[in-house]
Amino acid sequence: MLSQYSPTEDQKLNNLLKDLVSGMQTILKAKFLGAYLGGSFAHGGWDHDSDIDFDVVIESDLTDTEIIELTVHHTKIYEMGSYWGKHLEGAYFPKDILQNLDWTDQAIWYLDNGSLTFERSIHDNTLVNRWVLREHGLVLAGPPPRRWIPPIPDEKLKAEVRQTMQDWGNEILQGGYPLDNRWAQTFAVLMYCRMLHTLATGEVQSKLAGATWAKVTVDRTWTALIDDAMSARPGQYTKISHPSDPEKVKLTKAFIAYALSEVGQI
Repeated sequence: MLSQYSPTEDQKLNNLLKDLVSGMQTILKAKFLGAYLGGSFAHGGWDHDSDIDFDVVIESDLTDTEIIELTVHHTKIYEMGSYWGKHLEGAYFPKDILQNLDWTDQAIWYLDNGSLTFERSIHDNTLVNRWVLREHGLVLAGPPPRRWIPPIPDEKLKAEVRQTMQDWGNEILQGGYPLDNRWAQTFAVLMYCRMLHTLATGEVQSKLAGATWAKVTVDRTWTALIDDAMSARPGQYTKISHPSDPEKVKLTKAFIAYALSEVGQI
């Protein structure tokens, strides 16, 4: 049970997670199979500017009534007033989808960071998310996540990362994903560092771990840009309202083009 241990080093967060999971269990009853922390809390790269990535494994898909009740519950957690409660992001995975590595095209119920509205999305239904959960996921309730997730072949994981790099990179370079605020511009730099790191190592680590690796691995041309992105991490979500520097946007797009050129060489 969650109350018998502390899944993180932050006791306020532990208390919030206990309330979060307890409410889920009350609403979902026997449909609830497990709840886990992923993301930076799982692989150890979290800090006090992180969001909280969670995944809930359920026997079958959520009903309309359950979505309404869970929305009320998540709103209650959000309104507690803590930073953590306002930066929860996660998905409710039917176990059959989570167990099938070929079903990453299935939209599942998802809550975006800071949102109180459930949406159907494939955002969390990825091999990257499964890999982090399987290898490092923190149990909030239920059996170890390996109970639900089979081993993920290295090349299958890397193929997904390559595809993400290409699809998102094309979107950015063609103006479909604007880098017009400081958060988006630095997020893109750190994410491409992280994805290059995964292709090189077969592991999924934090964005800052990926950036630290990239600084000593990629062409030194990009060191200053990576340092700048890392320096913007404190208070990251306040940067959404800060316009980005046009010169840094230009450099970021050049870095993405460089990363895409490296995809077939790692």
